[in-house]
Amino acid sequence: MAALDSLSLFTGLGLSEQKARETLKNTGLSAQLREAATQAQQTLGSTIDKATGTLLYGLASRLRDTRRLSFLVSYIASKKIHTEPQLSAALEYVRSHPLDPIDTVDFEQECGVGVIVTPEQIEEAVEAAINRHRPQLLVERYHFNMGLLMGEARAVLKWADGKMIKNEVDMQVLHLLGPKLEADLEKKPKVAKARLEETDRRTAKDVMENGENYKTPGYVVTPHTMNLLKQHLEITGGQVRTRFPPEPNGILHIGHAKAINFNFGYAKANNGICFLRFDDTNPEKEEAKFFSAICDMVAWLGYTPYKVTYASDYFDQLYAWAVELIRRGLAYVCHQQVEELKGHNTLPSPWRDRPTEESLLLFEAMRKGKFSEGEATLRMKLVMEDGKMDPVAYRVKYIPHHRTGDKWCIYPTYDYTHCLCDSIEHITHSLCTKEFQARRSSYFWLCNALDIYCPVQWEYGRLNLHYAVVSKRKILQLVATGAVRDWDDPRLFTLTALRRRGFPPEAINSFCARVGVTVAQTTMEPHLLEACVRDVLNDTAPRAMAVLESLRVIITNFPAAKSLDIQVPNFPADETKGFHQVPFAPIVFIERTDFKEEPEPGFKRLAWGQPVGLRHTGYVIELQHVVKGPSGSVESLEVTCRRADAGEKPKAFIHWVSQPLMCEVRLYERLFQHKNPEDPTEVPGGFLSDLNLASLRVVEAALVDCSVALAKPFDKFQFERLGYFSVDPDSHQGKLVFNRTVTLKEDPGKV
Repeated sequence: MAALDSLSLFTGLGLSEQKARETLKNTGLSAQLREAATQAQQTLGSTIDKATGTLLYGLASRLRDTRRLSFLVSYIASKKIHTEPQLSAALEYVRSHPLDPIDTVDFEQECGVGVIVTPEQIEEAVEAAINRHRPQLLVERYHFNMGLLMGEARAVLKWADGKMIKNEVDMQVLHLLGPKLEADLEKKPKVAKARLEETDRRTAKDVMENGENYKTPGYVVTPHTMNLLKQHLEITGGQVRTRFPPEPNGILHIGHAKAINFNFGYAKANNGICFLRFDDTNPEKEEAKFFSAICDMVAWLGYTPYKVTYASDYFDQLYAWAVELIRRGLAYVCHQQVEELKGHNTLPSPWRDRPTEESLLLFEAMRKGKFSEGEATLRMKLVMEDGKMDPVAYRVKYIPHHRTGDKWCIYPTYDYTHCLCDSIEHITHSLCTKEFQARRSSYFWLCNALDIYCPVQWEYGRLNLHYAVVSKRKILQLVATGAVRDWDDPRLFTLTALRRRGFPPEAINSFCARVGVTVAQTTMEPHLLEACVRDVLNDTAPRAMAVLESLRVIITNFPAAKSLDIQVPNFPADETKGFHQVPFAPIVFIERTDFKEEPEPGFKRLAWGQPVGLRHTGYVIELQHVVKGPSGSVESLEVTCRRADAGEKPKAFIHWVSQPLMCEVRLYERLFQHKNPEDPTEVPGGFLSDLNLASLRVVEAALVDCSVALAKPFDKFQFERLGYFSVDPDSHQGKLVFNRTVTLKEDPGKV
């Protein structure tokens, strides 16, 4: 019955029945719209006209701070706000002014309340716009962009009704040009779009000129803003400053590579500087190994920070600012439990209005260790963009800090620390992923509440990969269950894992550049990253020969009394890059799969009556005898050889090794079977149930030519016909270990 009443109420606002039913499916929106309509009816009666209903729907669907609903509905119901531009201005105003009380005089001025735009003013504005473009209009006629005329008229008459402007434009254009002719009905030819990279370059450059923060949408301007920006420019000299601010509680992954490339790359492209700042505000989860690993990965990707800093460098200043917030009545000590603060619709704190002096004493008591963990927090008086009220600024934690030791038992939160550290370091572009957009209002609010320089936060979409998990918690589960060895297991997509697998940093940077920077989240296929890896390794990984599953071959008529030295090009496509030497002896080893006693149609390698060439030797071998063991399995082959130019060219040339080194080779496949292992609709049993049990195959007795004998960890090679391989750090003097980085060609079954 209640649903029927709501359906009737919503259709009474002018919504179609379909739209009304869709609205009812959204519990939050329907509750807010119901409350707005009910309040409006108290002023307007049971019947609400469609124009007012449209505004009420726009308000309910776009308002984030529900405390302002009643205030804004009263303006709509009283017709003080009666156009879409006014509503947009009102929503922006309450978003950028979260503190009570609202200055109604300023609000009404900013929202055009009481401003009357007459039809005569609209007529004059449209006429002026048409006169400015009259010559072009007469030439292009109805192919002219009429939106330009409407935009210029709207710029002059900010609060004019858009429909009235459009109607006036249509009428005056018709009066000037007359009815449409047949030529006017023909489609206008499309103009070729600008090259994507040029567009992207313009967009990146136009993000914001340094010192013009106040021009950013949503940026809150205070009486101190311009003076603070002036001081900021004096300190920075107009230089672009960015920062990469990881938490030192885990290893960086492929998504962080995009963040590193964007922050360091944007600074470099604009002759600026980039800080590496550790957000070390949670000593409970921070470990020394993560600090060093993060520094290593930034350097490995080819970037050098202007300075390495820590949030803990500023703990004294952050504490002093917290005290100042309390003094200004903008923060208070709260005793609600952690469970009570979770979620967005939390109960208001009963301690929100406690006296300033009381909060000052209690916060000092928190610092001196007089409260247990969870017994008290410091909260800021603001509503965030996602509706969360009064975020926590400080909490009690009796855990020694890796840098400050036991000096502190209270630690600041990300919401409190992040923007203030940006301000201290005079960051110009605070670049972060899209999930932090909900914190933008608190970012601006906090800097302005303390009257300090306020940087600008810019959000971009994060980078994810299919067939992967990058969550720190889930990687720990994988390690704990033995599914992977550690954070650097080559099947993971952490940066340490990718390095261990053999991915060159240039390939990862190239991949990030190809993905680009967008607002939307990007989920890419792993084979696109692997393609970048092949591009780099094809030019940088010298060739060698290795045999994974070996078969012994005895050349009965070997052409020399002792082994021959064969010169093998490091890069066959470019012999100017040098050669390496390998021995060629009467006994060689080939891949077991390169021989078949009974070959199927199309098999071109060694078989009865089908000789093959040995790569780089200039010799062809032909089968004479197959030696089998007691079980009937092939143990070795006896062959004869001849010069390749002394007879018919063989159908194939195969790789081989002679007098080889024994090594271990690890062959990796995808760790998960499904594209989205964390999606319960795709994998109902959870990501641990989606493990690919064949994701690692170890060949313990592979053979490799002796040219790699002096290889060091992370050296990379192309093993001919097999793929690209990298020396693993597990290698020791007695035995090399190789990880397969990627195959030579993309596996079409994985696309």
